[in-house]
Amino acid sequence: MAYTAENWPITAALLQFPGTDAQGTHINDAPESAWAEVLQEVKDAGFANADLTDSWVRPGDLSAARLAEFKQTADTVGIGIPVISAIRRSVIEAGNWEANLAYSHRTIDAAAELGCEVVSFGLHQAITAEQQKQLWFWTVEGYKDPAGDKETWDKAVTRLRELGRHAADVGVLLSLEMYEDTYLGTADSSVQLVQDIGLANVGLNPDLGNLIRLHRPIEDWREMVAKTLPYSNYWHMKNYIRDEDVARDTYVAMPAPMESGLINYREAFKVALSVGFQGILCTEHYGGDGLSVTASNQDYLRRQVLPKTDGYALGRSQVAQGRQLPAAAELASA
Repeated sequence: MAYTAENWPITAALLQFPGTDAQGTHINDAPESAWAEVLQEVKDAGFANADLTDSWVRPGDLSAARLAEFKQTADTVGIGIPVISAIRRSVIEAGNWEANLAYSHRTIDAAAELGCEVVSFGLHQAITAEQQKQLWFWTVEGYKDPAGDKETWDKAVTRLRELGRHAADVGVLLSLEMYEDTYLGTADSSVQLVQDIGLANVGLNPDLGNLIRLHRPIEDWREMVAKTLPYSNYWHMKNYIRDEDVARDTYVAMPAPMESGLINYREAFKVALSVGFQGILCTEHYGGDGLSVTASNQDYLRRQVLPKTDGYALGRSQVAQGRQLPAAAELASA
């Protein structure tokens, strides 16, 4: 049975929660009460599920005992944790790719232990010192994957395929987050990467907000939706107000609630359904009371965007979708 507005799984991003406390202790080493406090806050905001954004907690670096404690804490609070988003751990980052690859494997194992459905990875790297000086880090260019470098591209394909096979073995979907200036930085490149990896359980996380916020010319969001959603299996959703003065080469963007920004998610979701999308959703927001805005975004999706009944026409996706997950062996056979 297809998802509806009532039961579509929507997670809260945990971007606004710091990974260390006031004393500098990492949240991984914090008492269970610190985890419970954040998860309860998310639940009180109206969410039944959270995306374990690893800028907060890093499940892949928790010991087996602490991972079990974390799972028990989430169960006690009564909040689902169906997704881990591991960010800025590129498997082609010079000097760090081996450590990042090992961390990614540990994160997949942690996801399986927690009962997660999806792990989201990307190819973006750490924010640069210059980006850290800005009010909005995306207004300054960061690291760029080497365009046209077949050797580096092939390394990305090989290492992500390795992660995809591991994920398939433990019954988890792997989703690749789109992000500027990486091999996941355009619609065409992102789709090609998924096609080259060639595993049914590996799809895209079409986080188009990462691309429309750039202070430079961008792809048309409608074209990106049309190209990427047939290959998507999870979706980070956020929006930005955008203004362009092409004659003066001026481009400005700033965070906005999902219903107020450049992307028309009502239109985008109709496309998603037409190509078979049934993935988990994650609402995000930078700035202000991020949790409150993400909660409003969830309300907007359920009130205005998601289908009210399950009798709608649903197309066929090019990748495996969530609870329609086939057996692990089948996933790896593509």
